[in-house]
Amino acid sequence: SLYRNTVWFIKGLQEYTKSGYEAAERRFNAADLEVSVTGRSFIVTGANSGIGKTAACEIAKRGGMVHMICRNKDRAEEARKDIVDQSKNENVHVHVVDMSSPRKVWEFANGFSQNHSLHVLINNAGCMVNQRELTEDGLEKNFATNTLGTYILTTALIPTLKKSQDPRVITVSSGGMLVQKLNVEDLQFETGSFDSTMVYAQNKRQQVIMTEQWAAQHKEIHFSSMHPGWADTPAVRSSMPDLYEKMKNKLRTEAQGADTVAWLAISDAASRQPSGLFFQDRKAVSTHLPLAFSRCSPDDEQKLMNVLGQLADKFKC
Repeated sequence: SLYRNTVWFIKGLQEYTKSGYEAAERRFNAADLEVSVTGRSFIVTGANSGIGKTAACEIAKRGGMVHMICRNKDRAEEARKDIVDQSKNENVHVHVVDMSSPRKVWEFANGFSQNHSLHVLINNAGCMVNQRELTEDGLEKNFATNTLGTYILTTALIPTLKKSQDPRVITVSSGGMLVQKLNVEDLQFETGSFDSTMVYAQNKRQQVIMTEQWAAQHKEIHFSSMHPGWADTPAVRSSMPDLYEKMKNKLRTEAQGADTVAWLAISDAASRQPSGLFFQDRKAVSTHLPLAFSRCSPDDEQKLMNVLGQLADKFKC
């Protein structure tokens, strides 16, 4: 929709940029992040760079035990060293998992649950593959990583989270989802043209709906999704080079992009918010643009969860 894309871009220039963050920051309560999370265990997916690494470091600085889920062992170990150096916290652990492989995600989650407690899961890992590409399991790669991988990891770890005090799940979505209405009939983009930015936006819409559904089903856990804004991260540079070149002087720092992730993960203020909301700069915001007709029916939302459940079960260890 040209209307959705135009309204979204104007909104983005006002809110998602560095100046948007600086304007929002004036209402932040600095004391919200002045907390110790010693004794609490956190999983951060995609923690070897960008927003995931920054959020992991903020948690480690406050005493949390951090479990980094990364695909590349060498890059993960290098990131771990950086986090330990900055935080002076040795309690940072690397787990090598490819989030696009449902079997590997199940395998990791089952093993982790047997050996560790968990207080907070941060679903940050994501990808934007620019051509339609299938995984070895025959799944479209963006969907496999961003949607199904997130669904399986969260679903598998919910029983472990429920055993902890003040359990939370934060999913790093994107304001880009505002331009997409859920299309439950073609979750893997098997028909029509393949536009990677729209595929990514559709995946991010799916994540927001999953968050809302989980919040309704599991009252003991605080669920939230969030938009980090337009941040200068390695992923943005590699996946969206045109946007990066146009906007590089206006992009947020990684720390600004990760601020709301850390706030949702560790602050008492965040846990007092209703579960299932979508956040931007420490504030719950609408999941739809005005007059964008991007809402779907409850039946379609339930169908999404049913399809994901069936797919997840197919790969269950």
